[in-house]
Amino acid sequence: MNRTIYSVITGTGSYIPERVVKNEEFLSNTFFDTNGKPLDKDNQEVIQKFLEITTISERRYAADDQVTSDIVHLAAEKAIESAGIDRETLDYVIVAHNYGDVLHGSNRVDMVPCLAARVKHKLGIKNPFTVAHDVPFGCPGWVQAMIQANYFLRSGDAKRILVAGGDILSRVSDPHDRDCMIFADGAAAVILEAQESDEPVGMLAHKTRSDTFLYSKMLQAGPSLNPAEYAETGNLYIRMNGRRLYMYALENVPTAIKACLDTANLHLSDISKVLIHQANGKMDDAILERLYSLYGMEVPEGVMPMTISWLGNSSVATVPTLLDLILRGQLAPHEIKKGDTIVIASVGAGMNINAIAYKMA
Repeated sequence: MNRTIYSVITGTGSYIPERVVKNEEFLSNTFFDTNGKPLDKDNQEVIQKFLEITTISERRYAADDQVTSDIVHLAAEKAIESAGIDRETLDYVIVAHNYGDVLHGSNRVDMVPCLAARVKHKLGIKNPFTVAHDVPFGCPGWVQAMIQANYFLRSGDAKRILVAGGDILSRVSDPHDRDCMIFADGAAAVILEAQESDEPVGMLAHKTRSDTFLYSKMLQAGPSLNPAEYAETGNLYIRMNGRRLYMYALENVPTAIKACLDTANLHLSDISKVLIHQANGKMDDAILERLYSLYGMEVPEGVMPMTISWLGNSSVATVPTLLDLILRGQLAPHEIKKGDTIVIASVGAGMNINAIAYKMA
């Protein structure tokens, strides 16, 4: 029997910043509407409504002396230790992010050299044939990097790849925009290796879509909602059309996940856990309901682990952080066992959606 090469996760790691920022810390912010006028609502009311809509009560921010490549490096070290590998044997270091290294007190993007090159340097890897490159793909960047790595491994081009994701969104969010309370900082990484097997294992199938014709501007850079701030600094911040994004995700993420499962000849009943990008707690609940309704099923209790209430939205880091916490037994009662098949999915700027069906080895 011919054995097939599959892409298998052999190690995971994450870095969760120590600084906890609770919703109450935004009571002193001056929020503006999209017309550049101060909100006529009390901040306590704004924050309470925000909590009801997103389920976020706190988030994590990186230390002032850290940049994204620093926290990605820390997550990568944990993944390498978890896998028990020699880092010099890595064929690729792939880093998903969206804003590069942004210094504290600035919102200027720094992406040259690429973050993967910086992470490789910080890891002390001397091998010149460890290729380092980035994937900027919105919040689904880490999932897309996994899909790219899968092709390298299954083609025989590589045997072992570090796939990491990280962002420090706290430095590129507008403090005068209520949406700034959504965004957080974090990083996570996995080691993905080629493994021969008689039975399907690891990455079984994937599906990606990019809806750029109608939806490319639902997440983009824009000036502060405070006209005076923009006049003084010229800074651009992450800007989100939250209502349209919510409807887009609700309509398209469930069908993208189903398309992925169809490609793998799997039914949703075969899935033990759904690990979805932590963008908005209520939105993720609605996506899950819509997904299970496609199969005429009720949502099983505990099928979708969540961290957004206490970690916020750290973009590319949310899904691999979820995976790492579960595999390390740090997100009880959730667990993923050998033989379990899970779905990994994300949605974000582009607009991009992607999904992976993965069977634990």
